[in-house]
Amino acid sequence: MAKSALGSLRKDLFDDAFAFRPLPPLRADHRLVRLLPRKVARCTRWLPHAVMVGFIGVVMLASLAREGGGLSGILTALIIGVPMVTTLFRPVGAWWLSIGALLFAGVFLSHYGFGPWSPGGFVSHLFVMLVVSLRTRPRVAAEMWLLTGAVGAVLAVLRAPGPYASGYFVSDLFQLLVIAGILLFVVLAVRGLRESKQQVAAQAAVTEVERSRRTVLEERTTIARELHDVVAHHMSVVAIQAEAAPYRVQDTPPELAAAFQTIRENAVAALTELRRVLGVVRSENPDAFAGPEAPQPTLAALDGLLDNVRSAGLGVELVRTGSVRQLPQGVELSAYRIVQEALSNVLRHAPGAEARVEIAYVLGGLGLRVVNGPPNRLAKPSPGAGHGVLGMRERVGMLGGEMTAEATEDGGYEVTAFLPVAPAEAAA
Repeated sequence: MAKSALGSLRKDLFDDAFAFRPLPPLRADHRLVRLLPRKVARCTRWLPHAVMVGFIGVVMLASLAREGGGLSGILTALIIGVPMVTTLFRPVGAWWLSIGALLFAGVFLSHYGFGPWSPGGFVSHLFVMLVVSLRTRPRVAAEMWLLTGAVGAVLAVLRAPGPYASGYFVSDLFQLLVIAGILLFVVLAVRGLRESKQQVAAQAAVTEVERSRRTVLEERTTIARELHDVVAHHMSVVAIQAEAAPYRVQDTPPELAAAFQTIRENAVAALTELRRVLGVVRSENPDAFAGPEAPQPTLAALDGLLDNVRSAGLGVELVRTGSVRQLPQGVELSAYRIVQEALSNVLRHAPGAEARVEIAYVLGGLGLRVVNGPPNRLAKPSPGAGHGVLGMRERVGMLGGEMTAEATEDGGYEVTAFLPVAPAEAAA
């Protein structure tokens, strides 16, 4: 234990003690900097330096006035002020300078009535210890406190006799150690609390990011499962039609029969690979899609969805514009899920609000708009919610569309999306 303690002491106070470590300015996102105008904020970042320099100047002027000016007063002010100024650039070195100043004053200046624990030296050393404690490891404060007591004890023994009596010397040393111990404890406690809050905030931010990523992956998994059913259905139809096509024509040429056979084999191979890739997804929750033969919902099933949410107490209106036509199954499935998630968010976050669903069949695709008014009562907490918009964006992005989700001026919420459809796909 003694070896470890000495190793830590050497690492903290001896190795690179005078290394250049300037006091950094306030961060650009600091609360005090953000509250002020931009031109003033640039200067506000250096506020800690200005406060410290101002305090150091006051202490030096007070010491100079106490000594009555002259060469002795200037020397005293320098002995007090130099270690304090050095804390801005070399914090650990400043503490060693302060210890050196105390030794110098205790040995050489005690005959002139200036002891190491005079008011100026007392304030200077205490200031240096507090600043160094804020800028280094917490254990450095305890090391400085113990070494200060040790140096003071040595001075009490070796100090030459003079007007600064040894009884006052020991008393002042005891006062310094008590006051320094209390202040260092308070500073370290406040610093620890601040660092704990920062760590909690950083962990919360990381947790939120991971939660968002997990939600996106889960939504992509759901989309992959649903698209598997859509693609598998069409590939199965292709395989069956390719197998039956030669029997629809009399005297089928061998080359045509071979081509249909190749089409069927490729379709079956694609189905096999598709099931192999999606097998990993389904293996985590094999019962999630227990009925793969069940058809996926489309916009034709939207009326049933609206009846369901109306039964839950949500007043919703459906408006269709344009020429209603059948769209690709992936587009209709994504549109249905977007409307479903948007209405779920209304039920969850805006209880008592009225909603309106607009579906526009336009030339280049399908437009969706789900808007609700402000809630008429307070929404209950919904743990784990708040990521449905991410899933909607994933579906829209998968189809190359665009989406916006934002609050309205009247306190409601609006989700708009456009799902592009190529003319050939729409015709199909």
